[in-house]
Amino acid sequence: MRRDLVPRLLDSLERQPRGDAVIDALGRGVRALPLRGGRDLLHGRWLGHPVHPLLVQVPVGSWLSAAVLDLCPGRTREAGSLIAVGLAAAAPAALAGAVDWAELHPRQQRVGLVHALANTAALGLYAASLACRVKGRAKTGRGLGFLGLTAVAAGGLLGGHLAYRQAAGANHAEEVPQVVSEGWHRLGPVAGFPAGRMVRRTVDDVPVLVVREADGTFHALADRCSHLAGPLSEGTLEEDGCVRCPWHGSVFRLADGWNVQGPATSPQPVFDTRVADGELEVRLRERD
Repeated sequence: MRRDLVPRLLDSLERQPRGDAVIDALGRGVRALPLRGGRDLLHGRWLGHPVHPLLVQVPVGSWLSAAVLDLCPGRTREAGSLIAVGLAAAAPAALAGAVDWAELHPRQQRVGLVHALANTAALGLYAASLACRVKGRAKTGRGLGFLGLTAVAAGGLLGGHLAYRQAAGANHAEEVPQVVSEGWHRLGPVAGFPAGRMVRRTVDDVPVLVVREADGTFHALADRCSHLAGPLSEGTLEEDGCVRCPWHGSVFRLADGWNVQGPATSPQPVFDTRVADGELEVRLRERD
């Protein structure tokens, strides 16, 4: 039972609804920020995965290095410089994390809120530590620095739970090439796919979105959104040949599955299509 204590505590945090009103208000505030194209930049669409884990390496590394220097006599000044670097680098990391957090499921947001609170406490402790060092109160500054590192460790624990237990930021369409067998798969008569309508079919237990254009061209994508597995077939068709996820608004190009707008950072698996004997067939396409 002791070995299971931490997972059980984190699981109970996921189910705790007391902070949901605050989460809703904060989420609306983050989504209302006038970031425009910067939102996809912060999501990490250009990188192919969330950019927040990359950005946090600078403050965490700086603060951990400062703690090592604080264990060495006469290195308080150098440790203070590293703390200042970490404080400066924390701002973009926090903004990227907030933008990602605002587009998560409620259970993920509950853990994410406590993750943010732990990191906010760390920022306060490190800011106080730096102020003490500037005033010559090195001993107090070192103590506050170690407390800050403890808060960072707690935040990292929660961040790991988000990423690996709750799959926040993971590609939820990654398993498609592993599940769909090679070759062509028959989906049904062409007449069962009205032009301009989104139809959901299944290939090897993988839901597939099929769209037939007015000229008879077919497009087929994996139906579960790569962001958080939202059903694309319940979303909306855009005039520019794209589909928008109904859950968090990610936009994918029907022709090749490319994610043209976040929060999704990974493209959708796409299928080649053909008509044989009046039946629509699809085959998973190898991505270039």
